Amino acid sequence: MSDALFELPERYLALQEEARSLADSVRGHAAEADERDDIDPRMRAALAGSGLAGLMVPARFGGRGERVDSLAVTVVREQFAAVSAHLDSLFAMQGIGGYALGVGAAPDVQERWLGPIGRVEAIAALGLTEPQVGSDLRAIATTLTRDGDELVLDGRKSFITNAGDADVYTVLARAGDEYSLVLVPADTPGVSVEKPHQIIAPHVLGDVVLDRVRVPAGHLVGAAGQGFALMLATLATFRVSVAGAAVGLAESALREAVRHTSGREQFGTPLARLGPVPALLATCWVEIEMARALTYRAAAAASRDPRAALHLSSMAKAGATETAGRVVDRCVQVMGRFGLVRGSVIERLYREARPMRIYEGSTEVLLDSLAKQLVKRER
Repeated sequence: MSDALFELPERYLALQEEARSLADSVRGHAAEADERDDIDPRMRAALAGSGLAGLMVPARFGGRGERVDSLAVTVVREQFAAVSAHLDSLFAMQGIGGYALGVGAAPDVQERWLGPIGRVEAIAALGLTEPQVGSDLRAIATTLTRDGDELVLDGRKSFITNAGDADVYTVLARAGDEYSLVLVPADTPGVSVEKPHQIIAPHVLGDVVLDRVRVPAGHLVGAAGQGFALMLATLATFRVSVAGAAVGLAESALREAVRHTSGREQFGTPLARLGPVPALLATCWVEIEMARALTYRAAAAASRDPRAALHLSSMAKAGATETAGRVVDRCVQVMGRFGLVRGSVIERLYREARPMRIYEGSTEVLLDSLAKQLVKRER
């Protein structure tokens, strides 16, 4: 399971080992952290101490590279998700929530927030979806109006990762037919958080209510009307990293299944050598390596040119998350009743795999977009 079909350059191998070491150091706490609906302080302290969140901000703000490197983020998420979904999400959201600030925010806003985000002193979040709006973001109802030197926001953002624990939200809002991103500090008057939902794999999640929220006009991220362009830049950079997390989760599930089936005998034979079990395990291995190869290729391409590689990132995200779903399901099956035990590693991985096929672009939405591109290319 360790022989990669894609050979990472040395600097990424070193980063991979760094991330693996951090994940191993918090492994004993992973089950507890993964059941929380607020940010676990031990996971936060471990991530901050590692310096790995510095990958999420440019070097001029204390980050670890001149720009955010999709392959570096993907390699780290693969190691984190193999151990803890909570750690993986905490790391990923520092980039997803803060990336647009590094691209388009005013210099004073960048200076105020990007350093703390890279040091995990400030928690970032991105507010896109709403109670009645998921994939069709042009239908959002959150409004943005200008009042002198201030921007006024009204609306409700739903299913927002880090809601309630975030220090800053980057919010998508509309002014007529224009869509813009606005930076909203969490302590701004009129900002409140409700938690009407929780998902099958507990997550730091909530609804962010914006009631006549006023922020300085300088908190506009990029120019007015650039909201979708900045969102696309964020997705192009980070979508492929979800595939990395899915590969890490799938490999972790397979390790659990191999450990169990190798150590358990039925009819005088190790379960790993009985009936269809060998083929199921081998099929998992094959599919994981296929997913990893596509993921690394897409992430390397995204590192060079995120927008030009977005189709590859979408392929990797859809392919790897669907692979993770199949792999973890097979692993539960070969472990029999032991795969169903509440609180076991495999049960946790089973629940954590399912949301991956929905968030940051559901499989069906991604495939529809890819099909349109495919038809257009062949015309």
